[in-house]
Amino acid sequence: VAAAQTTTFAIENMTCALCPVTVKKAMESVAGVESVSVNFDAKTATVIFDPSVTSADAIAAASTNAGYPASIKG
Repeated sequence: VAAAQTTTFAIENMTCALCPVTVKKAMESVAGVESVSVNFDAKTATVIFDPSVTSADAIAAASTNAGYPASIKG
């Protein structure tokens, strides 16, 4: 079993208090995602996921498709 991987994404377009909710829901809808923590002030989302099921790119795409472009930070 692959160990869970943690990746932090920079999220664009988060302008209101509801934006992180949308980003969180979009990222959580990806199979293999275990948890999503969105930091509105820092404009980041930290995601814990199973790398044998999904990838950071797929998670970023889910947020991007929801209207909040995500890129892997660092």
